Amino acid sequence: MFRTALRNVLAHKARLLMTVLAVMLGVAFVSGTLVFTDTLGNAFRNQSSKSYDKVAVAVTSYGSRDDAEREPGVSKQTLQKIEKLDGVASATGRVDGFAGVAGTDGKLIGQGWANKGGNFAPGQDGKDPAYTFAQGSGPVKDDQIALDKDTADKGEYSVGDSVRVATNGPVKTYKLAGVFTTEDGAVNAGGSLVLFDTAVAQQLYLKPGYFQNVSVAATPGTDSQKILTEVKPLLPKDADAKTGQALADQEAKDIEKGLSGLNQTLLAFAAIALFVGIFLISNTFTMLVAQRTRELALMRAVGASRGQVRRSVLAEALVVGTIASAIGFALGLGLATGLRSAMGAFGAKLPDGPLIVSATPVIAALAVGVLVTLIAALLPAWRAAKIPPVAAMNSVHGVATTKSLVVRNSIGGVITLAGAAAVMAGAAAGKDGKILIGLGAFLALVGIIILIPLLSRPIIALVRPALSKAFGVSGKLASQNAVRNPRRTGATASALAIGLTLVTGLSVLGVTLGTAIDRMTTDNIKADYMVQMAANGSGLDKDVLSALRKAPGVSAVSPKESSYLQLDGHDQSVAGVTPGDIEKVISVEPVSGSLATLGQGQIAVDDKTAAKHNWKPGSKVAVEFADKKKGELTIGATFKENEFLDSVLAPTSVLDPHDTKPYIPQIFVKTDGGATSANEKALVSALGDNPAISIMDQQDIRNEFGGMINTLLNIMYGLLAMALIIAVLGVVNTLAMSVFERQQEIGMLRAIGLDRRKVKRMIRLEAIVISMFGAVIGIGLGSFLAWAIGQTIKKSIPNYALVIPWDRIGIFLLLAGLVGVLAAMWPARSAAKLNMLTAIKTE
Repeated sequence: MFRTALRNVLAHKARLLMTVLAVMLGVAFVSGTLVFTDTLGNAFRNQSSKSYDKVAVAVTSYGSRDDAEREPGVSKQTLQKIEKLDGVASATGRVDGFAGVAGTDGKLIGQGWANKGGNFAPGQDGKDPAYTFAQGSGPVKDDQIALDKDTADKGEYSVGDSVRVATNGPVKTYKLAGVFTTEDGAVNAGGSLVLFDTAVAQQLYLKPGYFQNVSVAATPGTDSQKILTEVKPLLPKDADAKTGQALADQEAKDIEKGLSGLNQTLLAFAAIALFVGIFLISNTFTMLVAQRTRELALMRAVGASRGQVRRSVLAEALVVGTIASAIGFALGLGLATGLRSAMGAFGAKLPDGPLIVSATPVIAALAVGVLVTLIAALLPAWRAAKIPPVAAMNSVHGVATTKSLVVRNSIGGVITLAGAAAVMAGAAAGKDGKILIGLGAFLALVGIIILIPLLSRPIIALVRPALSKAFGVSGKLASQNAVRNPRRTGATASALAIGLTLVTGLSVLGVTLGTAIDRMTTDNIKADYMVQMAANGSGLDKDVLSALRKAPGVSAVSPKESSYLQLDGHDQSVAGVTPGDIEKVISVEPVSGSLATLGQGQIAVDDKTAAKHNWKPGSKVAVEFADKKKGELTIGATFKENEFLDSVLAPTSVLDPHDTKPYIPQIFVKTDGGATSANEKALVSALGDNPAISIMDQQDIRNEFGGMINTLLNIMYGLLAMALIIAVLGVVNTLAMSVFERQQEIGMLRAIGLDRRKVKRMIRLEAIVISMFGAVIGIGLGSFLAWAIGQTIKKSIPNYALVIPWDRIGIFLLLAGLVGVLAAMWPARSAAKLNMLTAIKTE
């Protein structure tokens, strides 16, 4: 029986090739993901271990330069005490913060959030062990800096050039003293690193004579734990110390935890691809069994048991699964290498390291590939074993009984209704219904897959008249062929339906959220420009506010200063604003009182917060400011809750005396004549051509808030492409089998006058009908699930309203039709090339 299984595998090379491809692609995704994350994790762990290789003890300070009651960091005197401890070879102090380098075009080099500045800390030999200089040397004067090699290359800077650098203060010009290489995580993430002289870095980021971090190196043979014990008593209360090994171990755990999310996401899409592949594999084995009805029946007639027949089919599946797994694993290695290169192409410089191939991806590849293939072949094997010996007397393939179809449709109907009910219940439950919707979505998808053969007849019947009218006999035959074997059509359409359910659901949710964010922006922001730091998360300096007010053409400026107050004992988020200007740059809708009272030192509260605490205009509330000073404020107005504003508005003149350095994340600007290139240039000039400050018009603001959604959607589309490719293979496989089974019929059609061109058209139209049928099912189910998920989040998203992206859905339908055309190319050509006399004699 095993020899028979091998013979059958080799006898159907072309058809089983597509089954191998389906398993291979899924296995490649799984093994590639595991190898990629193992490689990435190993590289980062090695980098982390290398960075702490010569560190016996690392000291971290949590002090602040703005808190007069605490030491800002580790003092130079403390550093000198640490250096004098027994067993300490050296102690190096570090300070760091934001530093953005301007390119030759004046724009920021790097990712913004990953742009760092630090200090050059040379030892007695004049070298800093953390950096290797490729050109020049480290900065030792106030007007010198050094740049990492990637940043210098991007900016086309050489030693001796003048470089404009922005920190949280004004832009300054420095002379480039050297270019270095580094394994710093910020640079590897696509950012930049600027080294200053230590005194300059302390002035910029902390306070003269203080360090944020200290790295302690030990003399050979000295125990790190002993040094740690002696270092701790010397530190200020806001500093902590750990051994280098402890920090390396912690970073390794953090890296593993960080990569687990990526790993799970990629494996989820691999699971989808494999799930879709099950339909293709099952379809293939079902059709192969149907074509071998007489052969299997003869085997039964000469003494083969049902178990032997079943094992014969499963043995075929085992051979196919093993071959596909081996090829898929090799392809997965290439995929892992490609993913690593792709991340580098997007600006993420990954640490060097070998490709890590552990036992886990090897075992997973074989287990997944073989198991998926065997599971998919179980039902065909069971059907094969049921073929009676009497079937050997004729050439009629086994046909599903009425009873089996009734049972299948009944089960499918019950599961579909249960799933739909769960989805509806989850949608009605709001934010607490997500788990219920997830369960319902799974049940509904399984139920629809079971019911698809039943649905194929009435749905395809709707397009039959149009096909007959437009394409004549080819169209009529195509629509009839599409429903001739509902189970096969259903299994083929199911693969496309699954992929398009996910794609449509993601698209509807993404477009709906993007539209809500767009409305939120256009409805609430009146300003022509929003000014903020370029993605590093730090606030703007008050000097920026003063410079913008003096810029030509500016008619209104208001910051959205972020702070917290205690009002009548309740913590409240407060936005510090400019009275009189805030209404010109952001839509603030008064409910009671007057916003003009902000100019009198009073505050405004949104209507929901006011109702919660029974506040109204004229109410006096006890206040505790950020500096713990207490007083009393008067509520002058209430306004309609606005997602762009905090619950309380207060004049900056009230907040600033209690905060020496207020946090200003954004400043909104209104200009005469609106957003024009001249006005934008005036703002850029007023801010000293600072590359670290971003000036965004309303379109930029919409892109800032909504661009991430489109990026995520594109990533999801790319990951789901694997499942759709497998679905296409399923259509090809179905048509190829269909042509093989209908050789006699096609020969007869050719004999009575159907030419080759019409035969090709018939096969193509059949493929398009099956593809469009699966697409319609997937688009309908995906839209339904997107609506349900939207019901759980709409209360937390202002202006939320379901948006059906008809343009994208139209594209999906066109692509489904294109899939049908492409999938039919080989089967249609094969059908047209059949010799009519040979085909007529075929049983």
